[in-house]
Amino acid sequence: MPEPIRAAGGVLYRPAGDGLEVCLVHRPRYDDWALPKGHLDKGEAPMLGAVREVLEETGRRGRPQLALPRVEYDLPDGRPKTVDYWLMAVTGDEAPVQDTNEVDQIAWLPLAEAAERVSYDDERALLDHVATLPRVTAVTVLVRHAHAGERKKWNGNDALRPIDPLGQTQAERIADLVVPLGPERLVAATPLRCKQTLEPLAAALGGKPIVMDGGFAEPSDADEAPAKAKLAAQRLSDLRSGGLTVVCSQGKLIPGLLAALADDADTGPYKTAKGDGWLLTWSGERLLGLSRL
Repeated sequence: MPEPIRAAGGVLYRPAGDGLEVCLVHRPRYDDWALPKGHLDKGEAPMLGAVREVLEETGRRGRPQLALPRVEYDLPDGRPKTVDYWLMAVTGDEAPVQDTNEVDQIAWLPLAEAAERVSYDDERALLDHVATLPRVTAVTVLVRHAHAGERKKWNGNDALRPIDPLGQTQAERIADLVVPLGPERLVAATPLRCKQTLEPLAAALGGKPIVMDGGFAEPSDADEAPAKAKLAAQRLSDLRSGGLTVVCSQGKLIPGLLAALADDADTGPYKTAKGDGWLLTWSGERLLGLSRL
């Protein structure tokens, strides 16, 4: 099977009265109405590609809040294509549409009207799905610290073990991914590698301070990890208010933390590689979604 063509886009919305309006674009090449989307550049993360494509096609910057169901289909020539969509809130001022070769009109419509106008069944189903979602009230980011060599090869205090060159690359990648989300607070577990993981992000945000919080650090006794994970889950939930918070924690704590938030007895789905992370989407106290970054 050939590799699928990868694309990304967004359901871009803004408040309107008691509800919301979403943005559709008209593409003269196909004479259709569709959600803004486009092909990913080589090596581009889907979420970043979605932000870029939405800006180019609508003139508005979208702030990702939730990963939506992936759309998969075959092109007329038989090649498979996948499109990763994100629910995005409008942020910033309106700008001219950049991709005028692709888009000649945009329309802001209530969800029901947008579902009637959109030309494709799979995008209509996506809009129907969005219509069932409660209002997003908060977004939180949780990342595992970047690569920091091997514990057994470090002779000093393990809390002082620094990230290595691979970890520095991962930390810079985290910054690239998270800046479009508009972080307002940065919180790191007490090991040095957790703080260093957030330093490129802090620099990209103009020197935003990183608050150290031992509540997100692994316990010295592995048997205490499940209990501490539950406490960390409550702490993370408490950080919903006051703007988007980015938390850097550790690998033995994150699976139990996320399982506790998701009310899931199985921690397996929440194992997180070094330098990887999650977007947590909230509606009040309810966790709406866990989206891998």
